[in-house]
Amino acid sequence: MKTTQITRRAALLSGLAFGAVTLMGGQAQASAAQAETLVGKLVGDINKVIASGQSEAAIIRAFEGIFKRYADLSTIAATAMGADGRRATSAQKKAFTKAFSGYISRKYGKRFREFIGGEIVVNGTKAVKNAYQVTGTMKLRGESPFEVVFFVGKKSGLFYNMHIEGVNMLLTERAEIGALLDKRRGDIDKMIADLAKAG
Repeated sequence: MKTTQITRRAALLSGLAFGAVTLMGGQAQASAAQAETLVGKLVGDINKVIASGQSEAAIIRAFEGIFKRYADLSTIAATAMGADGRRATSAQKKAFTKAFSGYISRKYGKRFREFIGGEIVVNGTKAVKNAYQVTGTMKLRGESPFEVVFFVGKKSGLFYNMHIEGVNMLLTERAEIGALLDKRRGDIDKMIADLAKAG
């Protein structure tokens, strides 16, 4: 698969992955059926926002608001920050989580319109450690079908990651954050400032 194809799929589906937490937020315990339903409703719910007629800027703002309300942002952000999170202060972690939320909202909110007309066919769900793994087939206009695997936490009921043809999207975001840190010679504050403007 070409790099451009990976980038497009990553941009579209990672946004859906992080946005998916809105469909199950606040539930104390997820079941396999709920995890599978999450994936089944994902396309329709995202398309409702797109079809609302709002501007791109409004969609991004709405997405960030939903993210803050329902997502386990601290966990997602901690994973994206990786080992560098161990040397970050509480204030830096808080600032990073806020910047990361905005970054994800801008980065993927801009791509949601490309997802109109897409379809996910759920093939099955199985329990894996502390999560449910929902395997499906993704169809986008102008693309050949490909496999996507969603992960929903059992206890949180939240969607926290996905794999696209074997590519771990949360680890991909960690690599992006790592690159920003490298650019700033490990300066967390400068990385956060860059992240707040990225996407």
